[in-house]
Amino acid sequence: MSQKSFNGTGVAIVTPFRNDSSIDFKSLEKILEHIISGGVDYVVVLGTTGESVTLSKDEKKAVINYVIDTVDKRIPVVVGIGGNNTQEILNTISATEYDNVDAILSVSPYYNKPSQQGIYLHFKAIATASPVPVIIYNVPGRTGSNITAETTLKLAGEFNNIVAVKEASGNFAQIMQIIKYKPKNFQVISGDDAITLPMIAVGASGVISVVANAFPKEFSAMVNFALKGDLAKANALHYKLLDIINALFEEGSPSGVKAVLEILKFARNNVRLPLAPVSEKHYAKLDGLVKKMK
Repeated sequence: MSQKSFNGTGVAIVTPFRNDSSIDFKSLEKILEHIISGGVDYVVVLGTTGESVTLSKDEKKAVINYVIDTVDKRIPVVVGIGGNNTQEILNTISATEYDNVDAILSVSPYYNKPSQQGIYLHFKAIATASPVPVIIYNVPGRTGSNITAETTLKLAGEFNNIVAVKEASGNFAQIMQIIKYKPKNFQVISGDDAITLPMIAVGASGVISVVANAFPKEFSAMVNFALKGDLAKANALHYKLLDIINALFEEGSPSGVKAVLEILKFARNNVRLPLAPVSEKHYAKLDGLVKKMK
């Protein structure tokens, strides 16, 4: 897969559930068709938004296979393989089939709070084991630790198959440091819908998005305008989407986007514990914001 394929809009796709909490594959197909027809560039399965931490190994395998079959090579597929037990990740990497898997996205270890050396060695082990390109995922708000610019640049410089970082630190000083000093082919991808436009303005190559589950056409158009330097059109779409983007995360993600997907009649508003659905009050707020988008 060419690294250029990570330009533009990737979608961290939800895993829809039926009322009995089993995986709703019919709704997953509807969402996949919706985002592909909306013009997105690739899909990320089993990320945070996919509630991967509450899926069993068999469920993960079933979701990956279903997404690959449904996408049918129309856009690239990235699979989330991450966690805080390095050896378990290596076991998963070796047990995964990579037919039509274009890259893996691997989150920095959470809860353990490793040192930068520990983070470096963790991703070194993953890069060495992975037969496909690796995207590092830095999301300190969820992991409890930050991958510094120095560590990201060291990994980018030393391992050819570490091709990108999904940066969700919100720290522009750090993001710009990475963009300024990164190897030419290494990509910096926004992990935060609300600041994707300014990140592209300083040199990011695109986004792995949550809101694009619901509004792929509008969000991917915003990203494409930004990448072309048409900031007037990008700004208009950015501000059209901004209120609903912010609202998606007010009571936790993916609870917010799952409520919106139910409002849009793509999937039921079901999440697995320990997540809970958004409150009735917030659901009504999201409903109002969806109506404004039309």
